[in-house]
Amino acid sequence: MAPIFLTAEWRKLAMANYPVEREALLPFLPAKTELDTWAGDPYISLVGFQFREVRVRGRRIPYHTHFPEVNLRFYVRYKDGAEWKRGVVFIREIVPLRAVAWVANTLFGERYISLPMRYVEAGDATALRTAYHWWYKNRWNTISLKAAGRPVALQEGSQEEFITEHFWGYAKARGGQTNEYRVAHPRWEIYPVSECIVECDFGRLYGPAFANLGERRPQSAFLAEGSAIEVYKKKRL
Repeated sequence: MAPIFLTAEWRKLAMANYPVEREALLPFLPAKTELDTWAGDPYISLVGFQFREVRVRGRRIPYHTHFPEVNLRFYVRYKDGAEWKRGVVFIREIVPLRAVAWVANTLFGERYISLPMRYVEAGDATALRTAYHWWYKNRWNTISLKAAGRPVALQEGSQEEFITEHFWGYAKARGGQTNEYRVAHPRWEIYPVSECIVECDFGRLYGPAFANLGERRPQSAFLAEGSAIEVYKKKRL
C-alpha cells in the first residue's frame, strides 16, 4: 500500500448534485477511467467543506491547518484487475491559501485556484445552517444549506451513498497518463436538507459546458458530517 501523504478532517460537506450530459464531462475524463453513473446518469456535484487539522507527512504547517474548500467534481470508475475502483475527478477546486493550491497542483496534478473565502455555520438541535462563500469576478458565490439539526445514517443503495462513497481520486497527468490516489474515511452520516441555495457563476468558473447549471435547481442536496480522512501518495496508471 502507498504511504500516507496527508491526514486531516473533512467536516460539514455541503453537496449540491446535478445530472449532466456525458459530453460535458468527456474532455475532463482521465485516461483509463470511465464515467460512473447513478440511475443511468452521470452526476456533477458542487461541494463545500471544512479542512481541519491538516498534516502533511505527519507535520502541521503553521497557518495552513484549518480552511474551507469548494470544488466541482464528477464521478468515475477504473478497473484494476478484477476490482472496480470508484473515484472522483475535480473540474476545479477553490481554497483561500495559495500554498495549498500550489502543493495540490504540483504534487497531485489537480486544478486548484486561490480565492477569498468565508464559511458561516449556525444552528441548534433542530436546525443547522451552513454556507460557503467565495469571491470571484467582483461577486460572492455561495452554496448554502438548511438542514435537520441531527445527522442520520446513510441508506444502502441511496444516492447519498453513491455521492459520498467514492474512495479514489483521479487526475490527468503528462503524456496522457493518469494520477491515482486513495482517500480513506469511514462511512459518513448525513443531515437531511430542507433548503438549498446555490449562487454560482458556473460558466466563468468552470467553463461554458457548465454555464446552464446556474439556471437550474440542484436535483438533490445534502449535508454530510464528515470525519477524519487519509490521503495516500499518488501513483501513475
